[in-house]
Amino acid sequence: MAKYFDVHPENPQRRTIGTVAESIRSGALIAYPTDSCFALGCQLGSRDGIDRIRSIRNLGDRHHFTLVCENFAQLGQFVHVDNDVFRAIKAATPGSYTFILPATKEVPRRLLHPKKKTVGVRIPDHAVASALLAELGEPMLSSTLLLPDEEEPMTQGWEIKERLDHVVDAVIDSGDCGTEPTTVIDFSEGEAEIVRRGAGDTTRFE
Repeated sequence: MAKYFDVHPENPQRRTIGTVAESIRSGALIAYPTDSCFALGCQLGSRDGIDRIRSIRNLGDRHHFTLVCENFAQLGQFVHVDNDVFRAIKAATPGSYTFILPATKEVPRRLLHPKKKTVGVRIPDHAVASALLAELGEPMLSSTLLLPDEEEPMTQGWEIKERLDHVVDAVIDSGDCGTEPTTVIDFSEGEAEIVRRGAGDTTRFE
């Protein structure tokens, strides 16, 4: 049965955030709010977490997982970013964007796209997600909480708790969340390719 945490959207309670972060370090899979929509998250190296996300979302091996990072310095440890791409991404973060980039050796192989050796990265503009990442001290492996055969993500924490009670370990609720996933930009070839139009404005990448 999933634990349910009611967290203030702008000033998240430090003790609660600390409790959730500790559970992630212990292998928990959580549902948490972001600046786009709810997401599933677990520790970067958690094989069980990856398998559970794949199962919940019915994902194939070509799905790009996302490393949700606290800041740009952390992001730079896990992906290769040249100067031009650096400036483009820096100008758009934090925000509702996921960027696909060549991964460094810091990223576990099972998270990589099998052919391209790339991974998604993002820095959310959301107080609760930011506080959790700061407490963790490392990126969180993440994926949009969009269930198979459903067109839109769930927006209510209580609904997620009700429907996913036996497949996630914790739900963080900080009020209504958006229904639009992040905009996905692929920079793996050096030029911006818009893979998915979502919550982030694509104008700067066109």
